[in-house]
Amino acid sequence: MYVDQATLEQLQQWHEELTAKHQSFVAGGLNLDLTRGKPSASQLSLANALDGALGGNFLSDDGTDTRNYGGIDGLPGMKKLAAEILGSKPEEVLIGGNSSLTLMYFSILFAWQFGLNGPGSAWRDEPAVKFLCPVPGYDRHFAICEEFGIEMINVPMDDNGPDMDAVEALIRDDQSIKGIWCVPKYSNPTGCIYSADTVERLAKLGNIASANFRVFYDNAYVVHDLTDTPAELPNIMDYCRQHGTEDSALQFGSTSKVTFAGAGVAFMACSANNLKALKNHLGIATIGPDKVNQLRHLRVIASMDQLRAHMMKHAELLSPRFDCVLKHLQNSFGSSDLGQWSTPTGGYFISFDTRPGLASEVVKLATEAGVKLTPAGATFPYGKDPEDRNIRLAPSFPTVEDIDKAMAVFCNAVKLASVSQRLKR
Repeated sequence: MYVDQATLEQLQQWHEELTAKHQSFVAGGLNLDLTRGKPSASQLSLANALDGALGGNFLSDDGTDTRNYGGIDGLPGMKKLAAEILGSKPEEVLIGGNSSLTLMYFSILFAWQFGLNGPGSAWRDEPAVKFLCPVPGYDRHFAICEEFGIEMINVPMDDNGPDMDAVEALIRDDQSIKGIWCVPKYSNPTGCIYSADTVERLAKLGNIASANFRVFYDNAYVVHDLTDTPAELPNIMDYCRQHGTEDSALQFGSTSKVTFAGAGVAFMACSANNLKALKNHLGIATIGPDKVNQLRHLRVIASMDQLRAHMMKHAELLSPRFDCVLKHLQNSFGSSDLGQWSTPTGGYFISFDTRPGLASEVVKLATEAGVKLTPAGATFPYGKDPEDRNIRLAPSFPTVEDIDKAMAVFCNAVKLASVSQRLKR
């Protein structure tokens, strides 16, 4: 279907057929949800061994009684595993609660209120604070910036990650830019993996940015591969050490989509200077994280080999869901001028771009037909996609059967919106 090449008669015929199909979906009473990247119940069940894993033994291998106060860093065993996941050193790791987003929020809060470089480094004392936001990106990152009144600047993405020429030019010209959000492996929502050149250039930003600048490196999907031969993500801290910018990068991760989404283990890795500043402030807010939960995770997944084996079970459940979405997109739009989409090899999302100006209408039509999609614009700061094109598809939670139904509605909505737009010209 090439709407730009169609005759008026063809467009009118398509419009009639697509409208009739849309009305049949509306009458079908569907109630399906592709809005957020939640693990399915089957994925959560993969970690059911956590229940009862301790068997009444609450002592960790280093002799810590995990039931008691203390240990703001986390258990040594969990720090070692988190360091392997993030490609850092155990002494650079801080273990948090169940949410890496909370660690990101606290890091922004402490940088804003107190600064991470000692007296005089607080962002709140700056005339202005700005963040670079690769787009399309993760809406919860943007929400944190909005919470603090931090101005967000869009930076385009491609298959290698953020446009680093644009990033570097912006940072050189504007010392009020204090950070950049990054999801370096299976980026949310495009699924791209940052190239070695991109990662090294991110690591070098500390040499051209203001002293209080930080790369917020949210490595949420670093172990979430859909294939048994995944591409490797270059190690940002190796580059930081090479270029003398260790203080400029904060890495984050968690087991939220590995074990139990509501009861995982979150962690971050950073330089000794950053870690000291964060611990000073975090120690006022808590006497220690949930070490019992850390220990039961270590009893179930004690090594990277065990983690990789566990994640292949996730891949077996996720792959058919992704395949279903991609099959519908290819069958519907492989020979058309109606949209483009990503084909990720891991992570939780597929990114679809409609023709300019149509994402909101597609979401509206899908909602009418009983399929909930992430709101148009959600993948951009302030919820404003300048071209109104991007839609994030999240196929992890529904069954394959429900995804099949939802994608039939989605593809019809894209076609109907496209034909309707063309008829108005």
